[in-house]
Amino acid sequence: MNPIARILVEVGPLGIFFIVNGIYGIFEATAAFMVAVIASLICSWLWERRIPPMPLVSGLVVLVFGGLTLYLQDETFIKVKPTIVNAMFGIIILGGYALGRSVLKPLFGHAFQLTDEGWTRLSVRWGVFFLFLAALNELVWRSVDTDTWVSFKVFGILPLTLIFAISQTPLLNRYRVDNKQHE
Repeated sequence: MNPIARILVEVGPLGIFFIVNGIYGIFEATAAFMVAVIASLICSWLWERRIPPMPLVSGLVVLVFGGLTLYLQDETFIKVKPTIVNAMFGIIILGGYALGRSVLKPLFGHAFQLTDEGWTRLSVRWGVFFLFLAALNELVWRSVDTDTWVSFKVFGILPLTLIFAISQTPLLNRYRVDNKQHE
């Protein structure tokens, strides 16, 4: 998939959620988010003949918690969705680390060739970061109004994740398998 299409597939549903919330409100935004997530997963399947595990898990949680939000007319469910997804990713990654296995290597080994130590360090960092995002989401949704939380979800969590991912570049370079200083 070309990079622009990938960004649209991965970030598009969040943009739709933000825009629809601003025009119609949280319940309509939740419904639009659910439809956009389904469309995103279908596009991934059509273009790549696979659905990456993280978007799949996140999409399923969106559908469950979005469905609860709409059925019960309670916005709490969509607000805790990022907490649950991020905590789940953090626990899975750190749980793999505790068991001596890198969960990230099978997911991203095609993109990055790292030493075992590199995968370990990267796993710990991402696991802790996901737990940080879960705690941050809890703090924010419980202390601000819904529109502010939606803005935080789009303009806070996404940029923080991008900044964190970029900040891992030195680790990726240091522990590359073909890095001569590490042999």
